[in-house]
Amino acid sequence: MNQVKLISGRGIPLTGDDIDTDRIVPARFLRCVTFDGLGEQVFADDRSQLKGEHPFDQPQYQGANILVVNANFGCGSSREHAPQAIIRWGIKAIIGESFAEIFFGNCIANGVPCVTASPEAVKSLQSQLKNNPQAEITLDLAAKQVKCDDWLGDISMGEGSRMMLLEGTWDSCGQLIQNPNQIKETAQKLPYLVW
Repeated sequence: MNQVKLISGRGIPLTGDDIDTDRIVPARFLRCVTFDGLGEQVFADDRSQLKGEHPFDQPQYQGANILVVNANFGCGSSREHAPQAIIRWGIKAIIGESFAEIFFGNCIANGVPCVTASPEAVKSLQSQLKNNPQAEITLDLAAKQVKCDDWLGDISMGEGSRMMLLEGTWDSCGQLIQNPNQIKETAQKLPYLVW
């Protein structure tokens, strides 16, 4: 099972409240059979309108793996494609003021922590990333802190979700393959598997 405790890298600031799942990945991309290729479509319409000025297009943020957002991120429809597109672009953690509940759950189910910080802390972090896109960020789930160069801020997350990430129990497939004997034992008791 994959434990998620510490995520380090560079950040990408994405400002604005109420960024919904249709903006994250427009509905026309939901016809895919797998999630492969969705990373290329993340924020497709916003990026097209901003003609290269969207943070996901700017060269200084390429390779960043921690997304910093504002309030109610991931609201709207409950499409799992939204977090999948963000993950496939390369994001491993999201720091924000608040998250839509279903979006948050879909992220946790994929091992991506969505942690909250105060609006002031988020804005300060976004400002630092705009001024220094190469700044190193470390998100420490155990300590409940985020560090960006010399700046240190508190983060929070529901204790159940945080513990699932720290212990690796977010990974339901990983849990299954950890217990092959129990799987075989249960399968032997199921009448539709044993004729």
